[in-house]
Amino acid sequence: MSETPGQPETGGPPPLVRILQEFTLEANRYVDAAGGRNDMHRTDLNALAVIMRHTARGEIVTPGVLRKELNLSSPATTALIDRLHASGHVLRERQGPDRRQVQLRMTAKAYQDGGAMFLPLARHMGAAMGAYSPGELEIVTRFMTSMIDATLAAGQEAAGRGPDEYPRGESAPGTA
Repeated sequence: MSETPGQPETGGPPPLVRILQEFTLEANRYVDAAGGRNDMHRTDLNALAVIMRHTARGEIVTPGVLRKELNLSSPATTALIDRLHASGHVLRERQGPDRRQVQLRMTAKAYQDGGAMFLPLARHMGAAMGAYSPGELEIVTRFMTSMIDATLAAGQEAAGRGPDEYPRGESAPGTA
């Protein structure tokens, strides 16, 4: 019997999909361990990642952005922002002509703490990437980008959403 390339003989996901699943699991374990040592929940770290991503794009981050991207209720979003503010990681700033809109900004402490938490991961990943040529890394980058897009599309389908309801970089409910 001939095996389809990339498909296991016994059924189940192809070996590469299993590796991606294992990577996701280990990355989640790392986030839990790093966050736990710093009294931060995974949701706290995800929120900081959302704020950082939008800030890097020059976009305004509001509590509504966090609520939508992390699929949280309004009370849960408020509790999250309260925790991040109390820990010194986020500032609430009122902006706009009527100063009603609350914008969220990461503090220098958030960048410092985040750098310290993720330095070991960055160091080990950098060493692992050093074993590959720029061309190989370009292929892997394209592949991982495709896997992210496929995961977003599957999440949208699972949530009963249309393909354009969650542009790249935003999470479908249940996928954050």
